[in-house]
Parts: sequence; structure tokens; C-alpha cells
Amino acid sequence: MNKFIPISEPNISQKEISYVQKAVRSGWVSSLGAYVEKFENDFAKYCGRKYGVSVSNGTVALHLALVTLGIDKGDEVIIPNFTFVAIANAVTYTGAKPVPVDIEPDTWNIDPKKIEAKITKKTKAIIPVHTYGHPADMDSILKIAKEYNLFVVEDAAEAHGAEYKGRKVGSLGDISCFSFYGNKIITTGEGGMCLTDDENLYKKMLLLRDHGMKKEKKYWHEVIGYNYRLTNLQAALGCAQLERINDFIKIKRQNAKLYKSLLKDIPEITLPVEKKYAKNVYWMFSMLINNYDRDLIIEKLKKANIDSRVFFYPISDQPIYKNKVKDKNLEISKKIAYQGLSLPSSTKLTAKEIKYICDSLETIIKNK
Repeated sequence: MNKFIPISEPNISQKEISYVQKAVRSGWVSSLGAYVEKFENDFAKYCGRKYGVSVSNGTVALHLALVTLGIDKGDEVIIPNFTFVAIANAVTYTGAKPVPVDIEPDTWNIDPKKIEAKITKKTKAIIPVHTYGHPADMDSILKIAKEYNLFVVEDAAEAHGAEYKGRKVGSLGDISCFSFYGNKIITTGEGGMCLTDDENLYKKMLLLRDHGMKKEKKYWHEVIGYNYRLTNLQAALGCAQLERINDFIKIKRQNAKLYKSLLKDIPEITLPVEKKYAKNVYWMFSMLINNYDRDLIIEKLKKANIDSRVFFYPISDQPIYKNKVKDKNLEISKKIAYQGLSLPSSTKLTAKEIKYICDSLETIIKNK
């Protein structure tokens, strides 16, 4: 195939172009404008939440959530060891310490059975991540959080529209956080959102998002705040994308079904799961490579004009955190991280392209 198949690309239609043009013509191109409030309200409603606070990206969504909940220097926050570094960084921004916990071997999400052993008097919150679109075991996590009086900041950056026991992810934590980066299921280019049902948390996030400036008194600041606002142009794009999200999820799941049917008989591949309690949205179609050099596969796929990517490296292996993580019981995340491979996952993929990708992968593995 002569055309290069990227790992991901945004699905932009005339609807998105039209909405953004309307935002431009309105003159409201910064953080004020009708699309900002509409996007917040519509996305919160879609996820089953009362309040939405849009922000400039997914990382600051996490930071804003943690600061709003009072996480501070000397505190500890439990996170999965297998995840994108932004989660650990957001905790670090507050002065708190990220405490990595190992993951489940099948869902690649934080293992609830290993959380309690990491809880200390300094622990203030847990951040479960719905990795690659599969929901974490939220009932078990919420039960632990309630028992130890901990906050739950739900990271749903990779799982827009995924469901846990019939409920949308993002509706389960004290505050939930999303990313709308260009490769996410819906995008605003850059951007993010915090959702909550707590009016006080909502009002505090609004205050902190806008330099800590009091709504009732312009340019009056009683707390340190941040410039974490989303623009009206980005929100316009988000509104149009949200109107198409169900179609995107349907395509993601159809593509995953086709991938699975074409790859199921290759013993060197462990395919992604979908637990009975979950609706997996397969943000990335990700798998494990067994008994084969994963990086060599990536190299050979690239020669066939197919993009692919490795999994996230464990937090405990990252140079900036390695010396701070004393726990040695993180072997599952370490193993999975270095076996993982994600294939092209765009909603613009055709069945012909998926078949070509699978045929190419099978040929590479068979000719080792």
C-alpha cells in the first residue's frame, strides 16, 4: 500500500469547519463565547454529570482537579504505574508525591487489590485511569476510597463514551478529567475538561481556572489561580465533534472487532479484552507481542507504510521518578509496557486498510 497509514488522525467534517467559522465571525475567539458554555454543558450532560469546566489540556485538568481537592505538599496520591507521565507530573505540580501501583494483567488498569498496601496517613487521593479506552474496576476503587476517606480523581482522557456497568466513565469520581488532544476520540486540538456533581468543587474550579479572579469583582484575586481556559474556537470544534461522538465510538468498536477477527489465530499476539462490566471504546487498538522483538515489528511495519507505537513506559522506569519509587512489586506493569504495541486506530480507517495492516503484521511474525 502506497499510502502511509498513521496511528491516528482527527476526523474533521464540514460541521466542525462551519462551527469554527461561526466562532471566528462572532469575534469571540478567546476564552469567552457561546461555544465554551455550550461545550461544557453538553459534554457534562453526555457523561451524566451536572457541571463541566473546560480547560486548555488534559494535564491541567488533572492539576486543577487535585488543587481544587486540596492536594498539597506532603500528601500522597495513588496512581497506576502503567500510564502516561502526565498523571505523575500533575501530582508533582501540587507538591504531593505520586505513588505508583501495579496493574491488572488483562485490562492494564490499576489493580484494586494492590491499592490498600500503598495507603498511608499521607494518602489523600486515588487516580484510576481508563487505559486505552477500557474502564477501570471502579466499584472496588470507590469502596477503598470510601473506607479510607480518599478522593477519587477519575482520568478518562482515553475513554470518552466508555461505560462501566452501564454508566459513562467520567461520572464516577469526585472529579473526572478528560483530554481533547488531536488523537483522542473527540478533539478540540488541545483542550480538556473537568466534570463533577459537587457545586462547591465546580465553583472552586471556575475560580482557579481564571487566575483566581472573583466573579463578583473584576481583577480582584484572593487566591493563586491559573490561566487554564479553553478558547471559543476550540470549544466550537468540540461541540461539533461531540455531536458525532456516537458514530466515532461505533466505528472504533467495529474496527476493533475486525482487528480481533483477523488477528485472533496468531499465537504471538495477546488481544485487548472487554470485561463483562465494561464497554471498551478502544481509543487505541493495543495488544501484547509475545516471544518476538516488538521494536523490530514497528520497524518493519513502518517499511510497509504502517504507523504503530509502543506502550507507555512505567512511571517507575521514568528517569524523573525512578529514584523516588522504592516499591519493587511492579512487575506486571514493567512486563506489559515493553510488550505493548498499538496499531492504527483512526475512525477514518477503512476495512481494506485494517486487512492490509493485519496481513502485514502476520507476515512479519511468520517470517521471523
